[in-house]
Amino acid sequence: MPQKVLNHFRKHDPVLYGAIISFEGGLRGGPEVKSDLFGSLCRTIVGQQLSGKAARSIWERFRSLFPRRKPTAAHILKLSDIHMRESGLSFAKIRSLQDLSERVASRSLRLAPLRTAAEYEAREQLLAVKGIGPWSADMFLMFALGHEDIFSPGDLGLKKGIQKIYGHSDLPSVEVIEELSQHWSPYRTYAACAIWSILDNQSGL
Repeated sequence: MPQKVLNHFRKHDPVLYGAIISFEGGLRGGPEVKSDLFGSLCRTIVGQQLSGKAARSIWERFRSLFPRRKPTAAHILKLSDIHMRESGLSFAKIRSLQDLSERVASRSLRLAPLRTAAEYEAREQLLAVKGIGPWSADMFLMFALGHEDIFSPGDLGLKKGIQKIYGHSDLPSVEVIEELSQHWSPYRTYAACAIWSILDNQSGL
């Protein structure tokens, strides 16, 4: 984690800073920029509401349907629902991938310009795709477009992590999380990555 980010957390949220400093499990990195935006968005859709292990398993089976294991919009539109279903995808995710592919193929959605678009513009275009909700948009903004200041207050893992770090007896509400996360801006993506890491390793605190 960059020192400037740690300095910000130390100044604005000593509790989170202390949790990060005392953590020995190896923090996840931070925002990422991916070269294959279409593949990254497909993977985000595949991983919706699944554990990491299940998402990876289905993603690998899904990738095997494509030449060089690289999903493309044109190829997805040629696949039957049955072939896609056999990879482990739900029908809802199949419809979402098909809608994404239709938009990309028709150029009504152009992914490359999202790299330089404002957050709200990128989010608006992503949310127009069938089956992409706020969580999926957040993950894509964080881990494909490289935005540093994204936080997904509805994410269950983040709720559990905040409950653990701050000693809440119950899962915090979205409102509480949104208020707390303002202290982490403009580095909320790094905060999210730290919280996920700490939650994944219960001995981290």
